[in-house]
Amino acid sequence: MNTFAMKNWEEAIVSGTEGGPRVAHAHATLAYNGLIEGESVIDYLLYYAGEGHDGGDTTSPGLERIEGSVDGRKGSFVIKHDTGFDAKGTTSAFEVVKGSGTGELAGITGTGTTTGVFGEPTMSYTLEYAL
Repeated sequence: MNTFAMKNWEEAIVSGTEGGPRVAHAHATLAYNGLIEGESVIDYLLYYAGEGHDGGDTTSPGLERIEGSVDGRKGSFVIKHDTGFDAKGTTSAFEVVKGSGTGELAGITGTGTTTGVFGEPTMSYTLEYAL
């Protein structure tokens, strides 16, 4: 099973107010297990529609740098997320940033997804990649 866990999450409002429509910046550290083994740092620019809105079809972009291994090959790479969220959890589609692979992951390309339920200790991911 391919999972990751949130090690920390720091969030600050950039514009707007708590409870109302707002934009926030989030910085987080994640720990990966499965196909990807390692840690990452991610930065999101988040949009919250405000109270009374579920945020259902909003997406928030994020850039994540993963360092560790993919299928035993060591290195790092960057992925670009488009993440949606509602009161229950998050879903994301992502793509490996062209030219971002290092070490044994130089030249990596690919796409994937993440899915998580708020309050659960881990979230799941998929990764289809080529080297």
